[in-house]
Amino acid sequence: MSDENLQMELMYLYRAVFIDWDDTIGDWGQVARKSQRELYNKYHLAEWFETPEEWFEKYNTHNTELWVRYGKNEITKDYLYLDHFLFPLCQQIGITTDMAPQRLREMAKKMADEYVYLTNTYCRLMTDAEEVVRYLANKYPLTVVSNGFVECQYHKMEHTGLLPYFKHIVLSEEVNIQKPNPQIFEKAMAMNRTEMPDLQKDEVVMIGDSYTSDIAGAKAAGIDSIWVLAGEATDEQRKDATYIVPHLRDVITIL
Repeated sequence: MSDENLQMELMYLYRAVFIDWDDTIGDWGQVARKSQRELYNKYHLAEWFETPEEWFEKYNTHNTELWVRYGKNEITKDYLYLDHFLFPLCQQIGITTDMAPQRLREMAKKMADEYVYLTNTYCRLMTDAEEVVRYLANKYPLTVVSNGFVECQYHKMEHTGLLPYFKHIVLSEEVNIQKPNPQIFEKAMAMNRTEMPDLQKDEVVMIGDSYTSDIAGAKAAGIDSIWVLAGEATDEQRKDATYIVPHLRDVITIL
């Protein structure tokens, strides 16, 4: 089958597109590093961590673990909000978080508040994201499916000017379900069925960068996926994606 015929077939195969936000549309990685560097300097973390990179690595490792636990409903939003800063600080000085003095807790809370402010201020798009979103929204009803917090995700969409391009927005905090739980994709399906009552799962494709949240989640929900994969992946992980592309702009060659 020629590339042109394949694209024509795919055009009729899908009737709706779901897409992740952080590190798929929004460049969360660069924004997070820039914001963390400012916090490192402002709060004199060089007294505890030799370099901003050391601080960010320890913060990021713990933050990733917290989001996994949050996704399983093992911890609350408030717990995550404070602990993603408090834990690496306590770990560095050799105490547990329940032993943290009040001044350290207050410092962690201020850092968390400022981190939200900084990441909202510096929010930016991945390369070619605006072009891809415009292209997709012109052809399909486009739905954001994201695990981010409400106040942050809506700000990012508004700040970058992309909010009007999304037909629906499904945020984990609003529906109380986290990716990769298949039920969050069911919520997105239900929203799209308000306009397309006969929409089937095999007529939907999910675009995302995270294997666990986006690709494995979509597969569990019975939905095709396009994995925007910039790094490494196992053969088994690759098998779970319907399509794999190295850059977001390559989505256009499929859809």
